[in-house]
Amino acid sequence: MLALGCHLSISKGYAETVRTAHSIGANTFAFFTRNPRGSQARPEDPADAAAAVKRMEELQFAPLVAHGAYTMNLCTAEPSARAFAASVLADDLRRMAALPGNFYNFHPGSHVGQGTETGISQIVDALKAALAPGYPVTVLLEGMAGKGSEIGGRFEELRAIIDGVGDDSVGVCLDTCHVYDAGYDIVNDLDGVLKEFDRVVGLDRLKAIHINDSKNPFASHKDRHECIGDGALGLDTFRNVVCHPLLRGKPMILETPNELPGYEKEIAMLREMENK
Repeated sequence: MLALGCHLSISKGYAETVRTAHSIGANTFAFFTRNPRGSQARPEDPADAAAAVKRMEELQFAPLVAHGAYTMNLCTAEPSARAFAASVLADDLRRMAALPGNFYNFHPGSHVGQGTETGISQIVDALKAALAPGYPVTVLLEGMAGKGSEIGGRFEELRAIIDGVGDDSVGVCLDTCHVYDAGYDIVNDLDGVLKEFDRVVGLDRLKAIHINDSKNPFASHKDRHECIGDGALGLDTFRNVVCHPLLRGKPMILETPNELPGYEKEIAMLREMENK
């Protein structure tokens, strides 16, 4: 069975969020570790986390894909802001240890004029400082659309971060909207894109997929998500993604502009594609 889910709020706790995910046909989900546009995190609740882990085991959930705050820019040019972002990363990773065996995904950051090489070096430094030996969660670099000074729009940039950290606990999450907007044509040549990813990064590093259509055309570098089948990628692309033998088994997370009923409909639609 496909590992399918969507972004859900954890405001009522992890265990309740597992229940919500299961109720809409999901067997994984994503959540923001803290306010996505700020820095505040919900109070820690070890008993709730343990109950969620137990329930996910019972339901045979795939790994969850937590998401770092959008405001966490590890390579901003302002030293104090960069240090704060690094402290947020370290705190998120410490908190995620309560959910062992899952993923922590984040946007690598924007170098804001410092240059890609400097930005990558700063991201690497923050990750090396935050990752404890034997850390029980895999950190995922999200592939980006390449807008502005964003890092992660090219596979080579993701590889450079991984090489710099030099740790097997770092992987990649590819986003269908981002990768298409970045100039990798998954509509007409999904096999070719995966072959290129394998050549540069290695498919063993690909741990999760964000499933989103795009409001913008190929190589637009815009990053605006659309509901499945309503954007530039089209339904056939998603059929190819969910049925691809190299992608099966990886958590696939919807980040489309939806509420719960819309997510439930898209999950059912993707499962139907899998079974045809």
